[in-house]
Amino acid sequence: MATQSPTELVTADELLELSSKGFRGELIRGVLCEAMPPGVDHAQIAAEFSRELGNFVKPRRLGRVLAGDPGVNVERDPDTVRAPDVAFISASRLPLDQRIPGYSDVMPELVVEVNSTSDGRWTLYDKAQMWLRHGVRLVWLVYPEERTVEAHHAEQGVTVCGDEDELDGMDVLPGFTCAVSPLFES
Repeated sequence: MATQSPTELVTADELLELSSKGFRGELIRGVLCEAMPPGVDHAQIAAEFSRELGNFVKPRRLGRVLAGDPGVNVERDPDTVRAPDVAFISASRLPLDQRIPGYSDVMPELVVEVNSTSDGRWTLYDKAQMWLRHGVRLVWLVYPEERTVEAHHAEQGVTVCGDEDELDGMDVLPGFTCAVSPLFES
């Protein structure tokens, strides 16, 4: 991940403008962190999670499922904007009729982060801890090579789900379940 000099701090608004010009990445404490597109497998797995969550959330009008690296304002002054692979924000936190043209100031309740070839295990773990510190209640870390999902819950700790297990929404999305194995299939 390439970064610029720490003396050239960037704001969330400037990041949004840069993204309209083709910049791809995140902002961490005012520092641009460019990211390369992670590839087809990564995108397909993120799409599967998005589809499963959307099929549960949308008909029940529970909130929004966001995909495609939506920007979330995590900190201000200096700004941090992170881009989860998939996120769920409940209608109680963000009303369904409210539009957000830029990055969200509303923290999701659930975040999905898919491990890519450029991420190490600790990088993903650090992302999970960052999300939990900022009010996300459930983070799913997805490891395609191992075909596992680690569920990091703010209060219940970590649960590892393998190929033969079912993933559930716990108290964040009560009633949501899906088999892990199909999430990794082409």
